Amino acid sequence: MRLPSHTPAPGPVWVISGSPGAGKSTVSRALLGHFPLGLHVPVDDLREFVVSGTAHPSLEENPETARQFRLARTAAAQMARLYAEAGFTVVVDDVLWPADLALFAAHWTGLDVRPVMLAPGLEAAQRRNATRTGKPFDPSALAPLIDALYPALRPDEFRAAGWQVVESGGQSVAETVETVLALRWT
Repeated sequence: MRLPSHTPAPGPVWVISGSPGAGKSTVSRALLGHFPLGLHVPVDDLREFVVSGTAHPSLEENPETARQFRLARTAAAQMARLYAEAGFTVVVDDVLWPADLALFAAHWTGLDVRPVMLAPGLEAAQRRNATRTGKPFDPSALAPLIDALYPALRPDEFRAAGWQVVESGGQSVAETVETVLALRWT
């Protein structure tokens, strides 16, 4: 793809949510391959920049974990705005609930924001999680979290909040990306 020779109009900002193992990072990277300028902002990667005092996700409520997620999400929102305004298509991926978009939206006034929930189903998410490589932790530690999150991440609630939902369990990465690209935005 040819890069633009001038500063183009702001690019869209996609927000990809779903449970761990839903394929957020894989789909995000593949989606961005369709654009001449693309930036992937995985919130998990921003959280890994914390060298000491990292508060990891758990099933128990932890104020420090919540604070560190807010910081990482705010950094992701600001980074996304900076790059989108420079003409990049941006994808931020994280495990989000519909209401979490408000934290990002405060930084994205005037941008074309496209929230998408990947809903592969519990079995597919667990299978994908079990085969992951390249994580700085043992992905099997996420299995109980995936089980707990699955009933809480309800596609109908995402749809009601204006998110697009992609039922991706039976799709390849390429098929999921094509589905995401075909979504209509108002």
